[in-house]
Amino acid sequence: MAIDSEGTEIKDGDSCLVVAGAHKGKAGTVEDSKVSKTGASTVTVRESDGNRFKTLAKNLRKHEE
Repeated sequence: MAIDSEGTEIKDGDSCLVVAGAHKGKAGTVEDSKVSKTGASTVTVRESDGNRFKTLAKNLRKHEE
């Protein structure tokens, strides 16, 4: 289970906006969420143009389209 910056649970298929970190300002759909060995929740986000990137769940904000 991944939790976004506002404490909301995010899951595969949810729309999200990156609000912090290296990908700040990008938006897309959550594809894969995992918990790393260190305990950090990471997600893969697919942008509308098909590009994918990984980021920490705490850097995301779930949003409705």
